Amino acid sequence: MDSATPPKFEGTSSYVATHDLVIAVNAAVALQRPLLVKGEPGTGKTVLAHEVASALGKPLIEWHVKSTTKAQHGLYEYDAVSRLRDSQLGSDKVHDIRNYIIRGKLWEAFEMPGGAVLLIDEIDKADIEFPNDLLLELDRMEFHVYETKQTVRAQIRPAVIITSNNEKELPDAFLRRCFFHYIRFPDGETMQRIIDAHFPGLKKTLLEEALQAFYALRDVPGLKKRPSTSELLDWIKLLVAEDIPPEALRSKDRKRFLPPLFGALLKNEQDVALVGGLAPGRGSLYN
Repeated sequence: MDSATPPKFEGTSSYVATHDLVIAVNAAVALQRPLLVKGEPGTGKTVLAHEVASALGKPLIEWHVKSTTKAQHGLYEYDAVSRLRDSQLGSDKVHDIRNYIIRGKLWEAFEMPGGAVLLIDEIDKADIEFPNDLLLELDRMEFHVYETKQTVRAQIRPAVIITSNNEKELPDAFLRRCFFHYIRFPDGETMQRIIDAHFPGLKKTLLEEALQAFYALRDVPGLKKRPSTSELLDWIKLLVAEDIPPEALRSKDRKRFLPPLFGALLKNEQDVALVGGLAPGRGSLYN
């Protein structure tokens, strides 16, 4: 590769990226826009940020959003409690307010030498105002610290990846500033490539039977939580560890069948009862 040519994301040996996803990542980087990635839980949205950072040769800074997270937390926080305590103890630190400014993830990303990849994970968990409160900071790549009267600007604009599980709608003004990509659930061919990347020596017969059982289970009407890619990989790992034969995964009616070790795939009692009710006598986790 020409040293003047910036590195691009192409997927990795351990992360199978579709052509559309590769285009989306590189387009967002080229446009210097945040990449907003949506999709079912377990489709690799968070892992994508790790792979993009590796491909671009930049450090990854992760900001995992919770229901109590505020946009200000990503910029900085002023620790007034510590300053009050230090003043009561007579510490000289109190004379410099900078000692009580706690840098947030955006500040870290803005000052990272050589740039960084910033992951804002599960943005839809926060309050609806959270995305709006980050509009200017993500657009201009700068913010003001009122306590110290300084402006923090990105030395090199970080590549920003934002994930959402679609738990709530995001504001239009925020969406306009993002490049959007929806990770569709992998079809059989793509899923086979994903499994091959994680289990290169897997027997073909076991792979075929596992995939048929998995997709049949996802198609059962009324499931509260359909099994995801990550859960399929966990299940296959267990099948290999327990040396489960391919024939144990076969059924004339796969939608009325609880496969061995189904606890890796079904994660709530309603779904187990639903599928278990279709298959009387298969109540044990290891049946």
